[in-house]
Amino acid sequence: MKKDIKIPKVEGIGIAITKEFDQGEEVHYAYLVNFNNVTLKNVLICSKGYGTKDEKQIKTTTFRHYFEEIPPQSYQMIELIADEVLGINNEFFITYYIDKLIYDKKYVFLPEAVLETNFIEIKILEKEGVLIK
Repeated sequence: MKKDIKIPKVEGIGIAITKEFDQGEEVHYAYLVNFNNVTLKNVLICSKGYGTKDEKQIKTTTFRHYFEEIPPQSYQMIELIADEVLGINNEFFITYYIDKLIYDKKYVFLPEAVLETNFIEIKILEKEGVLIK
């Protein structure tokens, strides 16, 4: 029965979108941040964008990223975020293992989320950006 299935709660994991400068150009990157004191294993991240921009429905391709391990108290760059998709929803669905338990969680950055007025210092990254835990 469904009530007998234990679904572990995701804690200590976040997705950050930062603004950085690469060869003088402003770019945005998405990172997976592991604030836990355990290694994440077999990490699968599916990302996509969707929404309305300039009165047009937009839906991006789904990207899939796999990382064998993400050590404790560390981060992993996921992907470059194109400027064209900053004005729509950006979704990241994360699945990973700790020991033999599987965890998953969906993170959604709304169109108005990735603005400099919402930026905070993300110490583990040593960068400023928006972080969803």
